[in-house]
Amino acid sequence: MKSFLTLFSSALLLLTAFAFADEIATMRDKVAIDQDVNPQYIPKVTNDDIKQARNYPMQPPVIPHTDRNYEVNLNVNKCMSCHARNRTGDSQAPMVSVTHYMDRDGNFLAEISPRRYFCNQCHVPQLDTQPKVDNEFVDMHKIMAEKAAKPEGQ
Repeated sequence: MKSFLTLFSSALLLLTAFAFADEIATMRDKVAIDQDVNPQYIPKVTNDDIKQARNYPMQPPVIPHTDRNYEVNLNVNKCMSCHARNRTGDSQAPMVSVTHYMDRDGNFLAEISPRRYFCNQCHVPQLDTQPKVDNEFVDMHKIMAEKAAKPEGQ
C-alpha cells in the first residue's frame, strides 16, 4: 500500500509538472529546444584603474582593472606583484590592508595570511554594463542628511 501511494504521488507530481511546464522559467526564455538562442553579449571589464567609492562600511574594494589571466594558486598570487607592501612604491597600486597580514588570532605575519590569499573571494572586477535589477540602496550618510533636514516632530 505504501509503495502504491508513493507511485501515485510521483505520477501526480509529474502530471502537475507537465501541466505547468510552459510557466517554468528557463535560461532559454521560452525558445523551443530545437531552435537556437541568441546569446547575450559578454560585457567588458572596466579597466580604467580609477578607485571606486564603497557603498557601505567594511565593503571590500572592487578591482578597477581586468584580472584576466592572473595566476592565483598555492604557489603564485599575481595580485601581490603590485599590491604587496614591498611592491606598492614601484607599481603605485594601493597596498592590501594590514588585516590581510593577520592570522585568525590577530597575530601579524610577514607574508599575506592564507585566509586572505585568494583575492577574488571578496574583491571582484566591475563590468561596463547597466544593472539588470534596479538598486534602491540608500547610503547611511544620505539617510542621516535627510533626517537632519527634517524639522523635529515629522
